[in-house]
Amino acid sequence: MDADYLPFHDNPSKPAFSVPEGAVDAHCHVFGPAETFPYHPKRKYTPCDAPKEQLFALRDHLGFARNVIVQASCHGTDNAALLDALQYAGNLARGVAVVDPDITADELQAMHNTGVRAVRFNFVKRLVDTTPKEIFLGIAEKIRPLGWHIVVYFETQDLEELTPFLIQLNTLIVVDHMGRPDVSKGVGHEDFQRFVTLLEEHENIWTKVSCPERLTLNPPNYDDVVPFARTLVERFPNRVLWGTDWPHPNMNSHIPDDGKLVDVIPKIAPTPDLKKALLIDNPMRLYWQNQTR
Repeated sequence: MDADYLPFHDNPSKPAFSVPEGAVDAHCHVFGPAETFPYHPKRKYTPCDAPKEQLFALRDHLGFARNVIVQASCHGTDNAALLDALQYAGNLARGVAVVDPDITADELQAMHNTGVRAVRFNFVKRLVDTTPKEIFLGIAEKIRPLGWHIVVYFETQDLEELTPFLIQLNTLIVVDHMGRPDVSKGVGHEDFQRFVTLLEEHENIWTKVSCPERLTLNPPNYDDVVPFARTLVERFPNRVLWGTDWPHPNMNSHIPDDGKLVDVIPKIAPTPDLKKALLIDNPMRLYWQNQTR
């Protein structure tokens, strides 16, 4: 583990908010353990081990029923830890992989059979090396026969440049963490409104209203992030997802308490219908409905 790396909370609180039965944590990770699943030699950071057993124990502690596990950059395109966690969880987990451009149809099918339902394209320059857009377009064509979608991770300053590429993908897209808005600028700022407009104009684009711990200016108080997430939940109730982002890689402000993160949910989804859409209907439709292992 890097010397300045903050490990995940070792004793998260029990949330005051009880999530509805069947709720899905739609964005989380597994790291290692390194002895079994080594980290990528060209990784930008080395995390603490965060194995599947601890992820699923947290799932149960917080009251969730299922997980969507996202391949993180520290493992590169070696999805072994992800696939192992999916096999262990059975029908209670789905996965988002990161793949090489030369991956074969048979390899993709094997991932599908294990529970992978999407690939992730990472544009955050401090986490990954730049990849030519042509490579991403080629991967998009390879996954199309499987009905997978594409998860994209970028920061708000890159949205304007990325928009033509996102439109060119011509498939269902899920944006991580609201495109990481700068909450100091407010909901009405043109940067966040550009993201809102993108979702208004392209019904194939969804977003995760997750990671207030990464966006807040006042940790561990996340109220400054609530207006952004609530705007998206209320404007696009059928195209939003929520996740813990456990084990919170590369945090440098504080160690998030996952129970407190769950307690943000009723602030951003204030009605029972909005909570059900955010936590159950949307992730189940995207990752489980009409899909067999």
